[in-house]
Amino acid sequence: MTRLGESVARASSLLSADLSADATVAELLKETGSRRYLDLTDLPAKEQAELIASRTVEVLPGVDQLAERIEERRAAGKGLHIKLGIDPTATDVHLGHAVPLIILSRFQRLGHDVTLIIGDFTAKIGDPSGRTAERPPLTDEDIAHNLASYREQVRPFFDFEKVSFRQNSEWLAPYTFPELLSLLSKVPASQLLQREDFRTRLAAGSGLTMTEMLYPIAQGLDSVALECDVELGGADQLLNLQMGRKLMELKGQQPQLVVTMPLIEGTDGTGAKMSKSKGNYVGLNAPADDVFGKIMSVPDRLMEPYLKAWTEWTDEEIAQALTRIEAKTLHPMDLKKILAGEVVTALYGIEAAMTARAGFVAQFSKKSFADVGTLPSVDLAEHGAETVATVLTKVLEFTQSASAARRLAKQNALRLVIEAESGQETVVLAEADAIRPLSEVLAEKLAATPGTPYLKAGRKLAQLQGDA
Repeated sequence: MTRLGESVARASSLLSADLSADATVAELLKETGSRRYLDLTDLPAKEQAELIASRTVEVLPGVDQLAERIEERRAAGKGLHIKLGIDPTATDVHLGHAVPLIILSRFQRLGHDVTLIIGDFTAKIGDPSGRTAERPPLTDEDIAHNLASYREQVRPFFDFEKVSFRQNSEWLAPYTFPELLSLLSKVPASQLLQREDFRTRLAAGSGLTMTEMLYPIAQGLDSVALECDVELGGADQLLNLQMGRKLMELKGQQPQLVVTMPLIEGTDGTGAKMSKSKGNYVGLNAPADDVFGKIMSVPDRLMEPYLKAWTEWTDEEIAQALTRIEAKTLHPMDLKKILAGEVVTALYGIEAAMTARAGFVAQFSKKSFADVGTLPSVDLAEHGAETVATVLTKVLEFTQSASAARRLAKQNALRLVIEAESGQETVVLAEADAIRPLSEVLAEKLAATPGTPYLKAGRKLAQLQGDA
């Protein structure tokens, strides 16, 4: 039995036990978390290819071809040469950005070599994939600053000590105009214009620059320069990655295989991709309690894709847990706590995960918020005349801005919780309520349901005290 097989056998036993028990959960997190460092070189080529493919959208030209390439390199005493390009366009990194790094980490543990391409040249163009407008270019200072932040935040998911770094300015900056013209003469314009995002922008009358059209060429030349075996990218990068295959063929090289990764849905469950602009993300530098709580707030249907994206669970283990939910021998909330614990364990360790778990249970599994202990509070006599959004932003600091508070309301995540002797009553506040005075909103809602009021923004909670 392989080392992974032994780990799966131990985890399967734990997944059959009481998953509401802290001791069982701690053992499970320890077992599955240790796989992030497990040597997987003993897996046969076919199992390696299947392990990678199980977490991807596509492997092109196919999983069998990936297994064949692994076997071919093994025969030569080598591993695959894997490439991922990074355009460091921002300082804030979230869990969605970690997905390809987790797959790269698996490639490392399978015995393959990884090169990260720092797109210091292409970042000045800006990847147009999925864009509705031209991306602003970055300076060298922007790129260096963003890269430092990126590396620090994704470090828990990826071993940077076992990777090669290259900057694509090494080969793109000296590329001559005659060389470029010679190459472009062999690339049909129709291949560049078949991109849906380009067609959409042109149909809408938006601008499309020649630099954006040449971005896939520049990315493809990265693969030519490194003679890669495999290139990773998001599902929205497929045409860019295929361009790499074409250019390698034109240069007489063995074309790379393409592995596309899923675009992770945001925590709000609206179907939108995880992004900071939509506020539906989990930041990698967020405190452990916040990470745990944000994941606990997601719809149950996101547990399966999140388990696949961020944990080292196998498909069989995920199916085992979901089957127990269907059979009503496992509560969805218990599985979600394990998922949240897996992510916190990766970022901060098991001890932090179990502490966050205990804190969540203490705060949100009580029948009464009065049992929780000390909560942030709002003095209605002092702040009742201010709008709900202002209280959330400037008094409680629950949201970064008034517009962020309004977005929470739009997502049905802004609520009044009113406690009475008969129990709790939750009142969802509309977006319009966010810009009304807190005392006015409260008086209106308490008229229908008297009791002790609490204001809840996402998972954050505050008690409302005194008279307005």
